[in-house]
Amino acid sequence: MSDAEPMNSPKGQTPLPPSDGRLARALFFLLTLSAALLLSTPTARAQQDDDDVVRVNSDLVVLNATVTDRAGAYVHKLRRQDFRVFEDGREQQISLFSVEETPFAAAILLDTSGSMETRMTLARAAAIRFLEGLREDDVASVYHFDSEVEQLQDFSASRDLPPLAFGLKSKGMTELNDAVTRAAKDLSARPEKRRAIIILSDGMDTKSSATADKALNAALAANATIYTVDMSDPLDKASDRMLGASALKNFAAKSGGRYVSSPGGRALDDAFGQILEELSNQYTLGYRPTNGARDGRWRTIELKLSDAGLKARTRGGYRAPKS
Repeated sequence: MSDAEPMNSPKGQTPLPPSDGRLARALFFLLTLSAALLLSTPTARAQQDDDDVVRVNSDLVVLNATVTDRAGAYVHKLRRQDFRVFEDGREQQISLFSVEETPFAAAILLDTSGSMETRMTLARAAAIRFLEGLREDDVASVYHFDSEVEQLQDFSASRDLPPLAFGLKSKGMTELNDAVTRAAKDLSARPEKRRAIIILSDGMDTKSSATADKALNAALAANATIYTVDMSDPLDKASDRMLGASALKNFAAKSGGRYVSSPGGRALDDAFGQILEELSNQYTLGYRPTNGARDGRWRTIELKLSDAGLKARTRGGYRAPKS
């Protein structure tokens, strides 16, 4: 046997010379590399992004509703038959109904980006104010976001701001949309039916990979109501403040939450008191949509009350999952 002949060549096949073997290995490497590069193409990345989106459970759509009278006072002791739910104009059968005593899970998002340099102390104080007002069975998680999103405290009944929060410095860019998406994904795994995201930010997103629409859809799919507190500096450019406020208002309005424009002092304390009071005075309703199509389309929700003198506020719809 010559040195160039392989020892275990299959019968009937011509063995590859060493140079051809090296060529085959090189071709295999190039094919593997090409496959890896394909995964980084925009189409593949878009598919991965879609996989990261929180999808609504089409079997049960949950609504957290705030009901007030003409004077703005919260209305209690309503019954299931006092509510009617419509999806795309078609009435739905309410299969889940609970009153305002139901505990909730809240995700607090603290903006620590460079634009928050003069507002960090105030933002921490606002987070503390919210935690102190939680009820016994409520749980909260705390995140901060700048050029990245980090969870400082997992969901717990603790009423204290995590020690790490006091050492945070404002720096970097702003991943607001990514923070909302992360919080929504974590909330979707919680057992509580009532869920809320509290945003303490100036509203200026400068780095997120997720769009505002994707973040909002993630929150809606997680059945989370978004409450936003505008922490912008009054000395910032008016155009920047308007852009940030617009983003925060959009999150709040489309999720059925509330936008707070008062950034400090007694007004901020009062605003947080109102948010906590609202979360503690809600009705939770659920229904199984008669439209079972998994087409990825927007479904409009309308909540009506039997008493025309009352007003119900909840989210305006959700995006159906797509097969």
